[in-house]
Amino acid sequence: MTTETPPLTPGTHHGPAGTSVIKESYHPRLANEDLAPLVEQKWNWYNIFAFWMADVHSVGGYVTAGALFALGLTSWQVFVCLIVGICIVQLFCNLVAKPSQVHGIAYPVVARASFGVMGANIAAIIRGSIAIAWYGVQTFLAAGALTIVLLKLFPDLAAYATDDTSFLGLSYVGYLSFAILWVLQALVFWWGMEMVRWLCDISGPLIYVMMFILCFYMMARADWQISLTLSDQQLTTGQQISAMLGAIALVVSYFAGPMLNFGDFSRYAKSYKELKLGNLIGLPINFVVFSLLVVLTASATLPVFGEVMTNPIDTVQAIDTYTAILLGGFTFVLATIGINIVANFVAPAFDFSNVNPQKISWRTGGMIAAVGSVLLTPWNWYNNDEAIFWTLGLLGALIGPLFGLLIADYYLVRKQHIVVDDLFTMEESGTYWYSRGFNPVAVKATIIAGIASIGSVVIPKVIGTFETLGQFSWFIGCFVGFIAYYALAYRANVAGVADERVAAKVP
Repeated sequence: MTTETPPLTPGTHHGPAGTSVIKESYHPRLANEDLAPLVEQKWNWYNIFAFWMADVHSVGGYVTAGALFALGLTSWQVFVCLIVGICIVQLFCNLVAKPSQVHGIAYPVVARASFGVMGANIAAIIRGSIAIAWYGVQTFLAAGALTIVLLKLFPDLAAYATDDTSFLGLSYVGYLSFAILWVLQALVFWWGMEMVRWLCDISGPLIYVMMFILCFYMMARADWQISLTLSDQQLTTGQQISAMLGAIALVVSYFAGPMLNFGDFSRYAKSYKELKLGNLIGLPINFVVFSLLVVLTASATLPVFGEVMTNPIDTVQAIDTYTAILLGGFTFVLATIGINIVANFVAPAFDFSNVNPQKISWRTGGMIAAVGSVLLTPWNWYNNDEAIFWTLGLLGALIGPLFGLLIADYYLVRKQHIVVDDLFTMEESGTYWYSRGFNPVAVKATIIAGIASIGSVVIPKVIGTFETLGQFSWFIGCFVGFIAYYALAYRANVAGVADERVAAKVP
């Protein structure tokens, strides 16, 4: 595997991330065939819908949706939370997707408009780092499902799946499962975005079929007698409102990562209309159906197994039939592979390529994330609440500020106008060139909002009260980032300076 891309040459390029065009004015430090604007945008509404199916239909999505029904809320209250939360996600995805779809550019390239052509690496590295951590976690979770399948097929391997036969915290069979999935995901990614699109197109519907089968099987085992309230807690009105707001925040936070870099996928959409239709079907409609299947299946586990199981892998393993374990195990392995490639492979591929386009290609950027996920040994810290808090929790708290900042810049400061060619120039007359390529307004706003967002997570943990405040860290960071950037940009006349630079180039 080479770590360098060919020299920057003007013209049309057919790379793994799509067909793009590079102009002579593009600076090599800012462009390669993967980051340059696309000239062919082929995805239709179904491709976007399938993308969201791949993102939603996973072990993590299943557990998240199932957990909402254990908050002490009634079934109708949970569905209200799910619908409200996913509609918020849909709205924000439509907002963040537009500049990428209109101009055919990826998330880190769009970030150059607000952060500056070099400052965009701040936004890219933050998102890429989060993706590396989650990539390892998702691969580890999928490896758990694959291990169950392997032990069913080859019972003799059980001797190598214990703590006594382990290395650095993971059993030998665990390493085998992790390695198999690691290689499979790398192969899919290596084929390029068309292979990613193809995987999404087939995996989403296939997983739906298996979820319907599992749901009807469990319902039949329960004689169709289930309760939709998975908790016997009796909440006051105030507690119910608090729990509902927390549930809404949980839904939005779960999609925060893919939502931030959704431009990496929306750039392939044929039109903004097709994009919005795909988001409509793929988010609120798809998510409600998925959640209904989750709650019915989870509810059926109580009368069948005597306990509530919100992890589908546990449910499949408890059924303990050869066919169920094989089909169920492979289904959830496929589901996790889908979300991992979509949410945690493509993002760092573009993000790290943006750092040094001529030395880090799209493929190389993705492989950096894959290797990094192994070095983090997620099996050693994912079950540790403290480790999760200080890694995923604090990094995730920075997603909200970045999102609020990008939205404020594009819609309020730039008025939905981007000079695409200037996103690829380091000339001082460029619209998005600032001192050393960093927009100080964006840096300051990120720091201010980051402090507010991280503070909402850390302070309650330190003082031991208001701990539910951390659930809203994304909203806090997004709001403060939005306000801080707009106020600072207005004061620094960012839009006025940009208009003057554009006007100076017009004969």
